Amino acid sequence: MKNDTIHISKIIKNVPHTTNDADYTVCWIKDEIKGIEIDGVLYANISNSIFFLDNKMQWKLYVKEGAPNTGYLLQLSQEVLSHPLLSKLHINKVRLFNSGTVPLFKLSPGIEKRTQAILEMIDELLGSHLNHKEDALISLLNTFFVYCDGQCNIKSIIEKNHTKANIVYSFKQLVDQNIEDSHEVGFYASRLNISTKYLNECVQEVLNVSSKSIIIEQLLIRSRHALKFSNKTIKEISYELGFSTPDYFSYFFKTQTGTKPSLLRRSVGS
Repeated sequence: MKNDTIHISKIIKNVPHTTNDADYTVCWIKDEIKGIEIDGVLYANISNSIFFLDNKMQWKLYVKEGAPNTGYLLQLSQEVLSHPLLSKLHINKVRLFNSGTVPLFKLSPGIEKRTQAILEMIDELLGSHLNHKEDALISLLNTFFVYCDGQCNIKSIIEKNHTKANIVYSFKQLVDQNIEDSHEVGFYASRLNISTKYLNECVQEVLNVSSKSIIIEQLLIRSRHALKFSNKTIKEISYELGFSTPDYFSYFFKTQTGTKPSLLRRSVGS
């Protein structure tokens, strides 16, 4: 690869882009910014999102004065996107960098942290002189796109008013913040001031999964992490995650994964 096929920079100030630039751009906005203007249309209050911007589009990022690092811009050439490892992906330049639409991905909280780590590693690698750097960069890009295409993210075409997508995103935020307090869909529907039926309808339409599966997914992510990377007992983990008893936690975990929590812990330690 040539030196200019991949470029990454932190978003720390207003960034303009014109159609004269040849690169495709992946714009990851971590924290809330003033907005992003695309082909003359301003979209405000965007955060924790990834935009895939075609090289034919005119866009500009508006950053709040004094704001810290609010994300990354990742610019990729057609040569990079045509790499065999990336071209095999369902999430490729044909699907995402398609003039006339702006794919928008709202990242789930856990995935947001992982994508940040990947982008930071890409930034670090680009400034290094390590052996096999190009192979490592392609591998990281592949991993980044796989995470973007994960079922737990909210995918849509950017619109001014995408009501159901906004409801689903708010639901996922509430689950992340309140999973220890409630595992019931009705609890979150009540917090959103909508019926359980309508919440289920929104999640099914936007993510093609059930509302309950989002709650289960979050419980499994947290329980696996605690079992693998903490010294907490299974009893402590079960109560911290809001289960009524350790036995019920074990039953839930085995039903969802086919493995007892104790066996997962032993396999990590062996």
